Amino acid sequence: MSVVTAAADRSICSPLPVLGKDVTVPLVTGGEVTYAALDYAASAPALQRVWDDVAAYAPYYGSVHRGAGYLSQLSTDLFENSRKTVAEFLGCRAGDQVIFTRSTTDSLNLLAAAVPADCQVFVYESEHHASLLPWRDARVTYLDAPRTPAQAVETLERALAGRDPYGPALVCVTGASNVTGELWPVKELAAAAHAHGARIVLDAAQLAPHHPVDIDELDVDWVAFSGHKLYAPFGSGVLAGRADWLQDAEPYLAGGGASRKVARRTDGGVDVEWHSTAARHEAGSPNVIGVYSIASACKALTEAGFDRLVDREQQLVSRVREGLAEVPQVKVLSLFGDDAPRVGVISFVVEGWNSSHFAAALSAEYGIGVRDGLFCAHPLVRTLLGSDPQDPGECGAPEAEPGERSLNAIRVSFGAGTPDEHIERFVRAVKELVSEGAQWKYRTEDGRCVPDRGTAQV
Repeated sequence: MSVVTAAADRSICSPLPVLGKDVTVPLVTGGEVTYAALDYAASAPALQRVWDDVAAYAPYYGSVHRGAGYLSQLSTDLFENSRKTVAEFLGCRAGDQVIFTRSTTDSLNLLAAAVPADCQVFVYESEHHASLLPWRDARVTYLDAPRTPAQAVETLERALAGRDPYGPALVCVTGASNVTGELWPVKELAAAAHAHGARIVLDAAQLAPHHPVDIDELDVDWVAFSGHKLYAPFGSGVLAGRADWLQDAEPYLAGGGASRKVARRTDGGVDVEWHSTAARHEAGSPNVIGVYSIASACKALTEAGFDRLVDREQQLVSRVREGLAEVPQVKVLSLFGDDAPRVGVISFVVEGWNSSHFAAALSAEYGIGVRDGLFCAHPLVRTLLGSDPQDPGECGAPEAEPGERSLNAIRVSFGAGTPDEHIERFVRAVKELVSEGAQWKYRTEDGRCVPDRGTAQV
């Protein structure tokens, strides 16, 4: 898979309007500044378009699928039309199902519950925990983190060649790393999987907000992603793809909506006929507003011109990487090297700094929100930092004091709503902190590095 590059005849778009773009935050050094939200990889700010669409619909909110009233019928149409919108956004094939979930994690756990008995699952150690951990009832082979895209394909082919050729198999892979932002060779991995009789699921949590995803073109069997990373709030996600394993599996949740018919037996028990459609795995009252917000975000990205959004984001990626390259103390984390195509997710460490201390100073002294920790991808970050598996460190809560070496990193991430000024402020702040040091003293409190409100740095 290659990243889309700027074309001479295609103009670069402006950032899309997002909620919170004018929010100001206090600085520990005095005064206020417009908040620079550079933690898109965790949760992207909601598009203003999405919020407006939801606000317009909210007075008409009603139950779905089983209500006779006007609002219920309207909400049902909106819910099912949202399913069609997402299917179009993902390039779904005829016969594919779009199932609405709570998140990427929920989607992959749903699929894990649906894999056939004795399924072999192949997953790289470089995956986010949402992809790494759900396969508890399957035979799992964990693959070493590759150092090139070609090595990723070779590693998978070797592993699949040695598998049981008669049983079901599934490969799980990210589209874009939540740590390095690097794009993975999804189409090539899908071809390798299918050549060995395996299926493949794409974790598109970090790919879908930054780059077009087409199930048919990539030839993957399933795609999972979260609304809250796609500029849509309200806790909804998507699992889209082949229907057969999902139709054959027991419902993910048992309850109303998943059942077509329930009847008492003469022996006092209950017989249940489950739906064979997406409803089979959507028991309970669905998150209609969350689903609608995803559909609205899909439309907004498509109408804005996804290729133009990609072009602009690549300009921001270049500015950040060029700025960090000017600071010798900064080491950018990478699996595939400097030339690897990537989305707007970059992680790094700073020589002589505890990463939590550095992130805290960016927030308190510059109004910049980034993330520090292991990013729920512990094996990958440990590999990139060259640490022993037993070294202390945990996701987002290191215990090292300011100035001590810590087993964690700093992640800056951005996207369609990021203004140029936020990127410029971030690069300037990194350079100033490295060259001049923090202006304030910091301490560890409840596992987080925070400003010591009593004293300024002397």
